[in-house]
Amino acid sequence: MTEKIRKISLGFGSAALELEVPERNISSVILPSEPEIKEEAAFLVKKALEDPIKSKRLSEIVNPDSRIAIIVSDVTRPTPTAKILPPLLEELYLGGAKNENIFIVFALGLHRQQTEEESKRLVGENIYKRIRCIQHDTSRCKRIGMTSRGTPIEILEDVMDANIVIGTGSVEFHYYAGYSGGAKSVLPGISSRETVITNHKMMIDENAVSGRVDGDVRQDMEEAAKIFGLDFILNVVLDSKKEIVSAVAGDFIEAHRKGTEVVDSMYKIPVEPADAVIVSCDGFPKDVNLFQANKALDNATQAVKESGFIILVAECAEGIGNQVYECWNRECRSPDDAIERFKQCFEFGGHKSAIVAKIAKKFKLYLVSKLPEEQTKSAFFIPMPGLKEALSAVLSEKPDAKIHLMPHGGQTLPVKKY
Repeated sequence: MTEKIRKISLGFGSAALELEVPERNISSVILPSEPEIKEEAAFLVKKALEDPIKSKRLSEIVNPDSRIAIIVSDVTRPTPTAKILPPLLEELYLGGAKNENIFIVFALGLHRQQTEEESKRLVGENIYKRIRCIQHDTSRCKRIGMTSRGTPIEILEDVMDANIVIGTGSVEFHYYAGYSGGAKSVLPGISSRETVITNHKMMIDENAVSGRVDGDVRQDMEEAAKIFGLDFILNVVLDSKKEIVSAVAGDFIEAHRKGTEVVDSMYKIPVEPADAVIVSCDGFPKDVNLFQANKALDNATQAVKESGFIILVAECAEGIGNQVYECWNRECRSPDDAIERFKQCFEFGGHKSAIVAKIAKKFKLYLVSKLPEEQTKSAFFIPMPGLKEALSAVLSEKPDAKIHLMPHGGQTLPVKKY
């Protein structure tokens, strides 16, 4: 009798990899519970702007003299900024706002500078021509205070000149801020290196995990955004095809929480942990480098039994994606080295090495990517030339392994059934 095989497609860069898995080994395909899109993205955004949460409409807040800063996501984020800016600008024009008084800031945080081509693509050619666009620069930040947790609040000085600051972005799970979106426009988006690093040191807090808003990292971000004065947010929720399924606008905490409710209803999936998980980041931009791809790895840990296997599928066309992370990988000879070093010295980028090290001590990690073998090994993964070989490696050790498949690992958060 022929064994039943299931084919599955997993995002890899801008393309996909096909995998054939014996049916008897499949525990489940962990998929989001996504709503059917009934309305156009522009309509959803417009509707959110017309009925903001715990806030007046922007058209009632601004006037012809208002100096307006719009903070937008950088190239590492999937936010469809070019789709959400036109209705946002229409709402501002309704209140009399003028193009010459509006500027757009790319919230790079500590990420690399973007090329002009990337910036143009993110906001759309037409808007890029009409409205001044600047990139965040950590060296040009001004201190305005300190949070109760001791984080200095140092913000890009250009934004200090604005009367109205609007944060945009998408709400999805984030492995130590709980969720993206909301206050993250300000911290880390337009904050200094010292501000970001002090805040990120709190990721060791046990509540600083995906799907929670009560962790120190998120709470500290929100306190900083409140002291700074983030006036309004426009955040969207995306499905696995990166289409907008929901939009929220208004108060940066209350509107954000509405967004997290939508994310939870779509992407928190109760599962019984299996012997192995095959997880894809869902392709570009989430697997542009290993730094970004680690988010999917972190989510996958919830779906696998201790001492089980995780196969991470991530193209990593731009390599490791962070020099400090790369340096720690080279210098730390074992997972224990990385964990010990992290305890002694927090260094942004190095935290990724320590997080993967902790995961590598609990599970056997395989990586299917375009990274050189040496780089893969030094990052505590076992390199695999392809999905077929990775699956064979797992099944040769445990032929009856039950496997969860996670095609949208960056978005989907398995939660253990109790």
